[in-house]
Amino acid sequence: MEENSVKYDSDLFEFASYDKDESEHIAAPKYSYWKSVWRTFVKDKFTVGVAILLLILILFALIQPSVSGYDPLIAPNINNSEMRFIKPCAEHIFGTDNVGNEVFDVVWAGAKNSIIISFVCTFITMVLGVVIGAVWGFSKKIDKWMLEVYNVVANVPFLLLAMILSYVLGAGMGTLIFVMCVTEWVFVAFFIRTQVMIIRDREYNLASKCLGTSNWTMIKNNILPYLISVIMTYVSRMVPSLISYEVFLSYMGLGLGVTKASLGRMISIYTSYMNGYPHLFWIPVTVLAILSISLYIVGQKLADAADPRTHM
Repeated sequence: MEENSVKYDSDLFEFASYDKDESEHIAAPKYSYWKSVWRTFVKDKFTVGVAILLLILILFALIQPSVSGYDPLIAPNINNSEMRFIKPCAEHIFGTDNVGNEVFDVVWAGAKNSIIISFVCTFITMVLGVVIGAVWGFSKKIDKWMLEVYNVVANVPFLLLAMILSYVLGAGMGTLIFVMCVTEWVFVAFFIRTQVMIIRDREYNLASKCLGTSNWTMIKNNILPYLISVIMTYVSRMVPSLISYEVFLSYMGLGLGVTKASLGRMISIYTSYMNGYPHLFWIPVTVLAILSISLYIVGQKLADAADPRTHM
C-alpha cells in the first residue's frame, strides 16, 4: 500500500518562532486603575448629577462674594431701615436681614469661608494623619509612644480645647484652622495605624522585608495603595463633618469673629428672628445641609469606585 505524502503550502503555513518576552505576556486587556475608578464612578447617574450640583455650588460660593462686594465689617453699620426684613421675592432672592443686607450675599460669603476652611483642614489633617499613621502602624518602637499621645488627646474635650485656644490666639481663620487640625490628625493617624497593622504582616510584605526592602518603600509601594479606598471613605466623612465643626464653633462665638462671614455666625444671629422671619434661619441651614449631604454622597461613591474589587 502506497503511503500518501502530505504537502504543505508555504503561503499558508510558517514555522513558529520562540520569543522569551512574548512568552511572559499575559493575554489580558490593559488595566488602568484611575480609568477604572472613573468608569465605575460615572455609572451611577444620580451621583454624577449630585457631583455636578456640588461643583456648581462650590464654584458659585467661591466666585459670587467677589462679585457682590459684601464686606462683613461694613455691612452691619449700614443699618438701612427701609431695606430691613424684606421677604424673599424676585428682586431679593433670599430677602434681607435685620440690618438690610442681602441674605443671598451673606449666605454665599459664609459658604465660601466654610468650604475653604473645611478643605484646608481636611488636606492638612489627612497628610499628617496618613504619613504619621503609616509609620506608626509599621514601627513597633513608635507604637508605644504614639498610643500614649492618642490616649491623652482622646480624653481632652474638643470644645474645651477649642475655647482655650480661641481665647488665647484670638478669633480668625488661621486660628480656626489650627483649632480644628490640632487634634484631628491624631484620630486619622490612629485609624491609618490600625489599617496598616492589618496589612503589614501579609506574606508579600514579609518577603519584601527578607529581601532587604526599606520600611518606607514597603509603606509607599506595598501598603498605602491598598488603603486608597479606605482613605477616601474617611475623607468623604471628614469634609462635611469639618463644615459642621466650623458652623458649631462660629455659632458658639469661637469661629471667625466679625472679620469674616460665616454660616455658623449667620445661624447664631438669625436664630433670634425665627418667629417673625424664619427664612433668615432656614436659608443658611438649607445651604449647609445641601453642601454637607452632597459632599458625603460624592465622597462615598468615590470611595466605592476606588476599591479595585468594584472594577469588573
